[in-house]
Amino acid sequence: MPGNLVYYALILIVIAVVAALLGFGGVASTAMSGAHLFVWLAVVIVVVGVVFALIRRV
Repeated sequence: MPGNLVYYALILIVIAVVAALLGFGGVASTAMSGAHLFVWLAVVIVVVGVVFALIRRV
């Protein structure tokens, strides 16, 4: 699941860059906010997964 979130974050970053180059600041800002959210969600899921894996190991 984190891989999908990172993929969608990269797609949103590309959309944001293209929108910024074309002068659509609002669209670029919204896309970057979504990408930021997806990246942090992926980080949280990975950290929780690592913690649970360490707990199961003990």
